[in-house]
Amino acid sequence: MKTDTFHLKFVASDKVFYEGECRILVVPELNGEMAIMTRHEDMVIATREGEIRFRTAEDADWRRAAVGVGLTHVLNNEVTVLVDTAERPEDIDAVRARQALERAKEQLRQKQSIQEYRLSKASLARAFSRLKEVSKYNN
Repeated sequence: MKTDTFHLKFVASDKVFYEGECRILVVPELNGEMAIMTRHEDMVIATREGEIRFRTAEDADWRRAAVGVGLTHVLNNEVTVLVDTAERPEDIDAVRARQALERAKEQLRQKQSIQEYRLSKASLARAFSRLKEVSKYNN
């Protein structure tokens, strides 16, 4: 293993999104974004909906993914990202994402319980995140 890399395991609820050596990882967290590099301090980070981007040991370009909520665990130069959803921008169906956004907005207009309201807010955040990734990918 190169000294300027760390091991990254990036897992969504339905698949291993990426596993291998990584030079830098940027995760969306509650107060913005956090960058993780080699020999980062050990910690657990609450990951929110947004964009995860990382550079592997082989690639100079960023790899990107729209993700849902989860957590990032950093321990002994190994990073594990566990999220409920992860999609590459090129795999996101823009039409379906716009429809999901409209459904979430409509649900927020309805009278709801606190739990339903929180689920609607999460759906809205996920839809915005997916549409943002699609627009970056298409530009």
